[in-house]
Amino acid sequence: MKKLSIRESFALLFLIVGMIGVSIIKFKLDPQTPLLLAITLLIVWGRFRKHSWEEIHDGIQKGVKTGIIPMIIFILIGALISVWIASGIIPSMMVVGFKLLNPSFFIPSVFLICAVVGTSIGSALTTVSTIGLAFLGMGIAMGFTPGLVAGAIVSGSVFGDKMSPLSDSTNLSAAIAEVDLFKHIKNLMWTTIPSLVLSTVLFLFFGMNKQLATTNQVVGLTKVIESNFEVNWLAAIPIVFIFISSWKRIPAIPTLLINIAVSIGLLKINSPTVKLSQISSYIQEGYVATTGNEIIDALLSRGGVQSMMWSISLIILALALGGLLMEFKVIDTVMSPISNASMSVGNLILVTALSAIGVNALVGEQYLAIVLPGNAFKKTYKQSGLSPLALSRVLEDAGAVINSLIPWGVSGVFISTTLGVPTLSYLPYAFFCLLSPVLTVISGYTNIGIKKLETTTL
Repeated sequence: MKKLSIRESFALLFLIVGMIGVSIIKFKLDPQTPLLLAITLLIVWGRFRKHSWEEIHDGIQKGVKTGIIPMIIFILIGALISVWIASGIIPSMMVVGFKLLNPSFFIPSVFLICAVVGTSIGSALTTVSTIGLAFLGMGIAMGFTPGLVAGAIVSGSVFGDKMSPLSDSTNLSAAIAEVDLFKHIKNLMWTTIPSLVLSTVLFLFFGMNKQLATTNQVVGLTKVIESNFEVNWLAAIPIVFIFISSWKRIPAIPTLLINIAVSIGLLKINSPTVKLSQISSYIQEGYVATTGNEIIDALLSRGGVQSMMWSISLIILALALGGLLMEFKVIDTVMSPISNASMSVGNLILVTALSAIGVNALVGEQYLAIVLPGNAFKKTYKQSGLSPLALSRVLEDAGAVINSLIPWGVSGVFISTTLGVPTLSYLPYAFFCLLSPVLTVISGYTNIGIKKLETTTL
């Protein structure tokens, strides 16, 4: 087996990314098909380079293994969504939102509220699948385009995930760079606050929709919800439980399992005659609304374990592809000479950001997009006289934030499936996610907020 060259690695990566991108963007294919083709191409190439079937199988298994827990969480969230609708939790949130939120400021309000909730619970995916789903229904009912509403939901949820000390990705970025968690979060503000302000302005501008539903239409939709679902204060119990679980650092799986049980109990209180077989059908197949109103029926017919199977199949293929690229040392071969090269501070931060984005696109997993560039560039940052805080911020801004914009990424797949809005539809409106890596690169070239080794204390 000849040593893998940089040229060969780059050629292979460009071929894979190009094939996937053209298939999805130009030919509108489901991502599973180009991913299967990419895996086939990579296996053929691996066999040509004398890799054994054992190595190929190991690569696939190692890649998929990283997504086992997220996939279990996706299944549980699918079940949670259906019982939350059936028990009146999401309908209750929609009714309260209709009564409280001004349509003129609805889109920036969605962004800011999701940011607060996300910061409180430390999970973008939980924020999207709970309050985010309610906001989507409200926004569509008011006449906003689904992509714009989803973009505001994703932006706010990702902000919260990024800035919360409860977030897995935030803790991982700080751990990989070997910095204090709260110093890391404080240093993130150099790019996060400008991204927050600019995103709010953009959402305010794009939220000026002149085709909004009239007050009478909104009132009519509210009455439809209230007459077909149990809308009452008991709906707050499962929501409060999520906040408590987050602050108590209870893991996601037990949190979701207990919340599903609590929601089923609430369903039995609101609808004592509901049968166990019907509840099982909700969990497996999802809830189907039959209010007679097309808008409400479309918005509240969601959830179920089966609704997540499309996402899980895509995640398995994406992670398998990433596992093979890791097993064949393709990514290592590309990153090693780049991380060891001598470059200016601006170029170093740019290359680190591009590496994190590239790993997101190739592997589809945000944790690896933090770990791989973090380990590869840690020594280079030290040699350049930069504080590890500079590295941890780039990993967060370009590694954790971008995964929700990758159509085959773990977060991107989950969000598009949960909200029913394709990734490419909300991507142009996910302003916070788009601005974060841009501002972190600008800070590198302007030297604004860049910490040196001798100024690591903030």
